[in-house]
Amino acid sequence: MQKISIIIPVYNERKTLEEIIAKVEAAPVLGLDKEIVLVDDGSTDGTRDILRKFEARHHIVYHQKNQGKGAALRTGFMEATGDIVLIQDADFEYDPGEFPKLLQPILENKADIVYGSRNLQRNPRFRRSYYWGSIIISKMTNLFYGCHLTDVYTCYKAFKTPILKKMK
Repeated sequence: MQKISIIIPVYNERKTLEEIIAKVEAAPVLGLDKEIVLVDDGSTDGTRDILRKFEARHHIVYHQKNQGKGAALRTGFMEATGDIVLIQDADFEYDPGEFPKLLQPILENKADIVYGSRNLQRNPRFRRSYYWGSIIISKMTNLFYGCHLTDVYTCYKAFKTPILKKMK
């Protein structure tokens, strides 16, 4: 594997956008070439003006109207050219410095898909009700689908691209 595509869905993120792009650009990716794909999902707060400054460095796609995060991700997946695809939200709920934790199992051929988890250690940003709701939903998902996830709703996901392409 030689290249990672980092998909960043964006919607009205002008306050955090430049900083998250800088952090993703600087984030370690274990020797892989890095492609950053930003998908603006119809932002109306000036985000698009900021994105235009990055068009020479990164692949940017603009949705004309808001279609939701899922649509932005699907667009990003179609545009990705890397061997691995990783999802990074444009806010700061997740730290791009943790990319190696997601990539290592894939690069060592121990996994085809890796999910991050906000529930493996105490997270002061979580309200108690959100934490317990996440635990209950994750346990139900594991029961019904035979998986072993600790945070079903996590943003941090990394996929081998061929696996992702099969998931249409």
